[in-house]
Amino acid sequence: MFHRRSCYRTRTLKREPLAPGVGSCDSGDVEIRFVGSGDAFGNGGRFQTCIRLHGDGYTALVDCGATSLTAMKAQHVDPGEVDAVVVSHLHGDHFGGLPFLVLDGQFTRRTRPLTVLGPTGTAERLRAAMETLYPGSTAVHRRYALQFGDLDGSGGRFELGPLTVRSWQVDHASGAPALAVQAHLGGATFGYSGDTAWTDALLQAAEDTDVFACEAYTYDKPVPHHLDLADLRAHAHQLTTSRLILTHLGPTMLDRLDDIDYDLAADGLILHT
Repeated sequence: MFHRRSCYRTRTLKREPLAPGVGSCDSGDVEIRFVGSGDAFGNGGRFQTCIRLHGDGYTALVDCGATSLTAMKAQHVDPGEVDAVVVSHLHGDHFGGLPFLVLDGQFTRRTRPLTVLGPTGTAERLRAAMETLYPGSTAVHRRYALQFGDLDGSGGRFELGPLTVRSWQVDHASGAPALAVQAHLGGATFGYSGDTAWTDALLQAAEDTDVFACEAYTYDKPVPHHLDLADLRAHAHQLTTSRLILTHLGPTMLDRLDDIDYDLAADGLILHT
């Protein structure tokens, strides 16, 4: 299946410090699509986390769980248009779709560069995943550049074309720093909690966002390193976002959808800002 010619063709990008406001774009319509809104285990038949942002002629994914390529194709979303993937943490339901996205680009003769931004160690974990799933795949010559950038987890800005990403470290064990992120694109700001127990870092990730997608894994039972609805309710008034939407819903949340007084993500949900 794989033809060895050159190498992985990767390049690590350096984060440059930006002055406040740098990287912002003119106001315009930005589409936010919840390609996948489920937990790790497919409860409710939902796809794993994958949130597509499109605006200013640019497309970014926030997380790319193992089911994401299937979800994109089921929703007629072209994987070849993705310019960047922002990874919150290195669990399979959040970054496990990257090997398939990379290989899909190879077999569809993609030429558009693909950049992956994530916590320190993302490039190495992706290489290991690809070699586990498809031995030899990292040594294949591809027509497109696969680039990586490290997010610092301390609120620093990473500028990539019209996309600016900030990140804050949160409380979730994943073998590498887990992050909440903000993505600024086309005049809109989208925030995302990633997976985490409550931490005040979420206040920063939600600050002045047009949409803040927040994990609510269980209804009222605490689970280590995850948010439950009861805990989120206790802090929701502190989140300075224009719209709070809950995602990564587990079984106890899905069983009580009519009892939840917040907006809820679903596979294929589209928002415009």
